[in-house]
Amino acid sequence: MPLSRAAVPLLLLVVLLAALAAPAAAARPAQVIVLPGATSAEGIAAGRGATFYAGDLFAGDIFRGNLQRGTAELFIDAPEGRMAVGMAVDVAHDLLFVAGGFTGQAYIYDPRTGATVATYQFGAPPATLVNDVALTKDGAWFTDSFQARLYFVPVSRAGVPGSTFRTLAVSGPAADTGGEVNLNGIQATANGKILIVAHSANAQLYTVDPASGASATIAGVSVPNVDGILLEAGRLWAVQNFSNQVSRIRLRPDLSSGVVEEVITSELFQVPATAARFGSRLAVVNAKFDTGIPPTADQYEVILVDR
Repeated sequence: MPLSRAAVPLLLLVVLLAALAAPAAAARPAQVIVLPGATSAEGIAAGRGATFYAGDLFAGDIFRGNLQRGTAELFIDAPEGRMAVGMAVDVAHDLLFVAGGFTGQAYIYDPRTGATVATYQFGAPPATLVNDVALTKDGAWFTDSFQARLYFVPVSRAGVPGSTFRTLAVSGPAADTGGEVNLNGIQATANGKILIVAHSANAQLYTVDPASGASATIAGVSVPNVDGILLEAGRLWAVQNFSNQVSRIRLRPDLSSGVVEEVITSELFQVPATAARFGSRLAVVNAKFDTGIPPTADQYEVILVDR
């Protein structure tokens, strides 16, 4: 039977409602991957394919997991006295870089075998907190949350880490060390000519010139409780631990300012600290600092959410 004129608006309404409902129905639920036996957690890094690495903050151990299988297992039983905070994987050279926290150290592991490739002593505890790491084509940059400085470990084109490191004094607004935790997450632009650092105490993002150490504020963005950050194609994801959220920020091409596009939340977040990107999803680590520092939770996990 032909549609009546009165029925056409009703049909259009039904079609419109169905179209609007489709994206919500297609949204994937968050996924939980337990780090079995972990006594704390903080850092995460993407490896080859669906492989990720996550650290036991205070024990220094490293877990290796697979997002497709939804599993993780202890991979590196770290020597006593090590810590594992932020981390990053140089997939091309098979190097896993790990910030050593209150030890003042950094470690490089082989992500295939778990062997220690190199160790560095950046500063003396308790005056140094090596918090996070970012990679460039020339090496790795580490933040210090207690000192206004960054550390650089060079890596040759053949993938051989240097035996020594360079210390860069930071100047300008990012050099503020008045807070309890200051410089925290770090990322580098694709060409390595600009670093972006997160400042937890100031709830700000700053650019840093890796040659001079001069810093500048990324205007228009306030990120309370900012911890780890991710950068990709003009967008930055800022993990905000005690805020239990991740903010997606669109940056101007010159990195002078930005705007928060979306705030990602999940009922499964429990003080998330860092995140790694896997396609259209983020793998976010629950640090659970709300249970104390060191934390005292019974379980630590990675939460997968759409980014």
